[in-house]
Order: sequence, then structure tokens, then C-alpha cells
Amino acid sequence: MHTSPLLQPGVGNAGGMNVYLDRLACTMASRGVSVTTFTRRTSHDQPEVVTVEDGYRVVHIDAGPLGPLTVAEMKPHAPSFAKGVIEWIDHNNETFDVVHSHYWLSGRTGLRLKKKYGIPLANSFHTLGRVKDLARGNGEKRSSSERLLTEEEVIAGSDCVIASTPYEFEDLLEHYGASPERLCVSPPGVDHDVFKPGDRWLARERLDLGGDPIVLYAGRIQPYKGTEIAVESFARLRSMLSSELGSPILQIVGGASGADGEAELARCRDLAQRHGITDFVHFIDPVPHAILADYYRAADVVLVPSFSESFGLVAAEAQACGTPVVASNTGGLAHVVSQSESGLLVEHHDPAAYATAMRAIVEHHGFADRLAQGAVAFSQRFSWDSTATRMLELYRGITEASASTEVDA
Repeated sequence: MHTSPLLQPGVGNAGGMNVYLDRLACTMASRGVSVTTFTRRTSHDQPEVVTVEDGYRVVHIDAGPLGPLTVAEMKPHAPSFAKGVIEWIDHNNETFDVVHSHYWLSGRTGLRLKKKYGIPLANSFHTLGRVKDLARGNGEKRSSSERLLTEEEVIAGSDCVIASTPYEFEDLLEHYGASPERLCVSPPGVDHDVFKPGDRWLARERLDLGGDPIVLYAGRIQPYKGTEIAVESFARLRSMLSSELGSPILQIVGGASGADGEAELARCRDLAQRHGITDFVHFIDPVPHAILADYYRAADVVLVPSFSESFGLVAAEAQACGTPVVASNTGGLAHVVSQSESGLLVEHHDPAAYATAMRAIVEHHGFADRLAQGAVAFSQRFSWDSTATRMLELYRGITEASASTEVDA
């Protein structure tokens, strides 16, 4: 409901989940599976149905006012979104074998579709309210009781709850008391046709970059992504490095997102000014994947200081491009980054620790090269083909179980 797979990741609510939805749908369609994705209309210019490719379409549903809305602003319109999906299905005489809802807002619609049409429900949360609350900083708003209650309802009503990593699997057990027999693990993938190793200097030439060390942060700008920590860590890194290495640059590729995004962006700009590094912190608007891959290749290190991540798609994509990652040792990032093999994991969100880890990579070229090779090798375990295969296994399991239940009844 709250974001479309057609949107540019890094803009508004669009992020890793958008990539997940789009790439998974494309891969499914290439295997002859018909995929329809329902999302909220945000503009008069959006047609009712967009055919992305054969077998994969996106349907825009009217629910609430047009234009971008925060998740909080969307909550009252969740019932009308579900109603709109049902009306579209009935009007077009469509039938489906399974419904897969994403995030807690859409989980409400998934429950209604399951009940009305008697089809099994799979749900992926992508982030969990209680898990995010454990990692929130001072002053950050906690998850609403409505979100937490809805997550519980969706978990209880789903035939399969799909976790991105074993860590998310454990979170669902520990914090929600989920039934283990209805939990499944299916990691997202990486498009290795786009995110692959390449010549760093050619990438820098295409991006009009020089030879100074580059730290890259790619993703939405919001508190739980740790953007402010990225700036603070970079400031400390600059104070550690010898001038012989050049003048390091921090590139932040992404836009402000969510209710606190603009405030986080303002804090980052203010922090850079206080440290006297404004000229070395570059804020760059979100870019298409083909260009983002060049930013990954051009960087010496990719920094992912998130407070909470169910997976960590940026880390996986960066590694596929052969760039070492320094990430927080939290949630799915511990599954995506192999410590001292493809990158380094940092505890406790300490900027000094992030700076030290980045320094080890930037200053020691042999270590950086070894991590780069390990990153490419480790990234091969994440592919959309593997994700689609696993997902189809899960769909088949819940549809067969549903059919068996109907026969028994």
C-alpha cells in the first residue's frame, strides 16, 4: 500500500522493499507466474494498470488524497485501500492462487483477501515495530500501538510469515511469539547483471570523481538508517588519515524519507558544518540502479550504520560490485556481511569504531583487496533466481495445505 515498485528507490518511502517487489515480480514473470501488485495511487498521471512486462502488472488503487503521505498519514486509509483492491478484483473477475502482502499496512488487506476469496496468505514485514523500537535513539517516536497490534494479527492470520534472514526469524519468535511452523526464511537477492565488479577508475571517470578516498552511504536519509552516524564517523575518519592519502569524500546518495527525514538531513548538514567538512560531504539525489552501481564501484568503502535492518540490500549490492562494507552488527546485516571476509561489522553504533574500521580498509590496500574479492564471492549466495525458487516453494506449500484443508472439510 505505502510505496510502489515503480518508484525510484531512495525517494520518499521507496527503498529496499521497492527493489524487492520489482525484482521478485520480474523474476516470477520470467518463469510464467502471473504477478499483480496493488499499490496506492499518488498522482492523476498514474494509469489504473501498468504492464511492466509480460505477466507482471501494477494496479493503482485510490485510497486517501493524492500525493506522498507518511505512513502515519496513510493509516486511516488502509480500509479504503483494501476495499479498492477487492472492488477491482471483483469488477475484473480476476482469480488468484495466493496473496503475498508486504509491510504491516498491506498485511491488513492480505487478511481481508484471504478471508473473502479463501486463498492462502504469505506476508513479509521487511521491518518489525518492536525490533525497531529496541534500537531507536533518544527522541525518536516509538511504533504506534495500532502497528504492533496489526503485526500480531497478521502474524496470527498468515499461512506463512517470510523472514529475510535467520535473525528476523528469531525476532518473530522472540518478540511476537510467532508459530515456528508457519515461519519461513527467504533472503532477497541481488541483480548480478547490474551490480557486478568493474574498473574503479572508469566508474570514477563516469561520475567525474578524482582519486581521493571515497566513503559511500546509499539509502534513505532517516534516523534509523544512521545517516547522522555516517557523517560523524566520516569526520573522525578524516582526522585519522594521513594527508598523503588525499582528502576523503563522503557521498550520501539518497533523499530524506519519513516523518523525521528532513530533520535528519538538517542534522547531518549542521554536523558537517560544525566539523568543518561541508565541502567534503556531498548530498546526491537518488539515482537509477545502473548509475548506483558505478557509485558502489567508485567507493573505497560503503558504510551502512543502520540501527535496524531486516536484510540490508545496500550491503549486498555493494559487495556484488566488489566494494568492502562497514556495517552495524545488527539484524540482517550480520547475515549479509561476512566479518573480515567481505567487510567489517561494528558494535554499539559507535562513530569511533566505524571510523577505525573504515581506516583499516582505506589505509591498507592489501586488506581492502582481500575484502573486495571476498565481497564478490560472498555476494553470489544472494540472487533473485534463488529468491524466486524459494518463494515458489513456499507458495506451493501453503496452497497445497489450503487445498488439503478444503478437501478435509
